[in-house]
Amino acid sequence: MSGTVTAGIDGSPESRAAAEWAAREALLRGLPLKIVYVSEPVPRRLAQNPLLAAETYQHWAEQMVRESAEGIRLRHPGIAVVTEQLTGSVADILCEASASAELLVLGSRGLGGIGGFLAGSVSLSVVARVERPVVLVRAGERAADEHRTDRAGVPSAAAPFRPVVLGLDIDDPDDTVLRFAFDAAARRKAPLRAVHSWPEPPTSFYRFTGDVELHESLAHGQAELLGKVLRPWRQKFPDVEVIESSRSGSAAQNLVEDARDASLAVVGRRIRTGVFGGHIGHVVHAAIHHITVPVAVVAHS
Repeated sequence: MSGTVTAGIDGSPESRAAAEWAAREALLRGLPLKIVYVSEPVPRRLAQNPLLAAETYQHWAEQMVRESAEGIRLRHPGIAVVTEQLTGSVADILCEASASAELLVLGSRGLGGIGGFLAGSVSLSVVARVERPVVLVRAGERAADEHRTDRAGVPSAAAPFRPVVLGLDIDDPDDTVLRFAFDAAARRKAPLRAVHSWPEPPTSFYRFTGDVELHESLAHGQAELLGKVLRPWRQKFPDVEVIESSRSGSAAQNLVEDARDASLAVVGRRIRTGVFGGHIGHVVHAAIHHITVPVAVVAHS
């Protein structure tokens, strides 16, 4: 797939972290980085501060975009960086920008919401509408955070990457999501932890005789199904170490828990629209609100 790694910025800490993550990802993929700034017809900064003249705002935006690109070029020599300043509805413009990108990277404020450089509702709209992968990056995310500690016990970008964690639905596995996760792990030379969750049998709530045997039987069967789904991908990516995690419980809670030590969490979103627009699903919703590492939401049919 040709294209760019595209990052949306607005000068906030979370968007700066997103741009830095996007630069590192562009280097991993051998792609150019595009930095996009979107100004609304009546910029929010002007609406909140009428003393800020339009010319002053325009100058600030141009300087912010220019300094962001220059800083990335200095910190990542050799990377091709292009910038673009657009005007219009932020969500609409970002959705359009994603069409020519291999993935879109946005800033995220952190636990409790995904506001960042967009209002939460707009961010959710972008995630729900685009058909390219979208990566959400928290403020303060550093390169060293994606790596294991060195021999001295200090996080270091020179140490190996932490695992890539994939939330997998084995009842309806999608090749687009699996390919993205395996490719991300391969580029990082990192293990891939595939997380599959299945519901507790109803009898376990009542402690009926045979519950233990039933649970063990279900666990064995689900683990076999997970292995079957992953087998052809192990063959396609023989150098990727795969860790299979199949257990009962909430899919959202299990994914959040397993992603605590990850370099990247990957979750799929089915492209589904209705009268109220796109939907993201409860697992994706939990991931982007409660996983602290970068989260890739991969749309699929």
